[in-house]
Amino acid sequence: MGLDIPGATGSRPDAVPLDESGAEDLLRGICFKTGPPRTVGVELEWLIHDRERPDLPVGRERLDSAVEAVRALPLSAALTFEPGGQLELSSRPAGSLMECVDTTAADLAAVRASLGAAGLAPVGLGVDPWQPPRRRLREPRYEAMEAALDRAGPAGRAMMCTSASVQVCLDAGEEEPGPLGYGRRWQLAHLLGAVLVAAFANSPFQQGRRTGWRSTRQSLWAELDPGRALAPGSGSAPREAWTAHVLDTTVLCIRREEGPWDVPEGLTFREWIRTGSPRPPVRADLDYHLTTLFPPIRPRGHLELRMIDAQSGPDGWLVPLAVTTALFDDPEAAETVYRAVKPLAETAGSPAAPRNPLWTTAAREGLADPELRAAAAVCFGAALPALERMGASGAVRDTVAAFTDLYVARGRCPADDLPEPGDLTGRSLLSDRNLLADRSPLADRSPLTGPVPPAGPAVPTGPVDRPARGPERLDAGPPTIPPTPPRPGKAASA
Repeated sequence: MGLDIPGATGSRPDAVPLDESGAEDLLRGICFKTGPPRTVGVELEWLIHDRERPDLPVGRERLDSAVEAVRALPLSAALTFEPGGQLELSSRPAGSLMECVDTTAADLAAVRASLGAAGLAPVGLGVDPWQPPRRRLREPRYEAMEAALDRAGPAGRAMMCTSASVQVCLDAGEEEPGPLGYGRRWQLAHLLGAVLVAAFANSPFQQGRRTGWRSTRQSLWAELDPGRALAPGSGSAPREAWTAHVLDTTVLCIRREEGPWDVPEGLTFREWIRTGSPRPPVRADLDYHLTTLFPPIRPRGHLELRMIDAQSGPDGWLVPLAVTTALFDDPEAAETVYRAVKPLAETAGSPAAPRNPLWTTAAREGLADPELRAAAAVCFGAALPALERMGASGAVRDTVAAFTDLYVARGRCPADDLPEPGDLTGRSLLSDRNLLADRSPLADRSPLTGPVPPAGPAVPTGPVDRPARGPERLDAGPPTIPPTPPRPGKAASA
């Protein structure tokens, strides 16, 4: 569910400068577009690894060749590549959950076959367990992003180059109050989001060592520039809170038609409007600024839930997609889950997600935390009948039920089943441990996609935070500074 960004390489010279009230009106109008929930989308990020030696980096020429082959596929989803070479598929908005599942599964089968022909595989983990961050995209956006995020420490480079996620995109909701009202859905997302972090935590390692977090990926997001990665304050209505948050967050970069982009320090978008320096901002600059904000739930007309680690196996991705859609779009499930997660607000306290005690505990402990385990049991229990009411296939419901039995019912998450990184150096071990995309813990009980064909000739078959852009150039580039492991110990806040 990508976002078209006008002026992706610079603002038009004849564009009209924004004033403060005009910017506020634009934000209120575009952030929550309400109506009966009816569309769903998913954005899937994958790490790309050698099938035989996933612990070794993939060479530039080999990756470039594989990228070109994947680009030639007639996919339904938009295909982009992340700064570290991660592959991202962004589905089109679908009219139903099953439409989204079917088209995405077909796209993934084609991508896996193409990568398999090059001896590569998409790996579903929230953070690369072996490699340090190494930026391959040499574009002005990422040059500027790296410079800006470096001010807060090494987590920015690790997030850009070594992380992967499942992002679920849902309608903002109805204007009227109730279980499908946009205000309720906004509040639900920030409480249920912590449950989703815990249930799907799948990144306990970084650069060959255990970090002390079930979701190292979520810990990295919490370590970023706080204004850019935090949810807006909870004291105002959603539209007002988000509008103020956008205007009062610092500008990551100011684009230029030629040469490197400016990376101002401490300049909020509101101050940029008021000062008009180094040039007056225009609508395209506001649109671009929105793509540089990384809260756990981002309103883009629809709601983009960004907190879920990438999932292992051929069908792992569809579990968070199906569960989240059911819990938001089925009125009965939405009401049940809202009552279940509302008490979590007391645990969260006043700090904004993801830097509050609730989200910190979810990332560190997963479902080993009793409160999160109890909430997850209610949520997954409500999702299964909701999926049946929504017309989800038996295969999808069986896959969700298998995940529930394997993890949620036992107070576990995918991170708990991963072997140590030192054991992940051979294809047989990888296949046994289900990290490559041809097997998963759910595969024996889920007939949805089945095993991936073995590597062979390519088979031609049929929206962080990235603006629309032309083809990326993947360069090996110099290694970035390796990230430091997250701080140990249980944080009461951040």
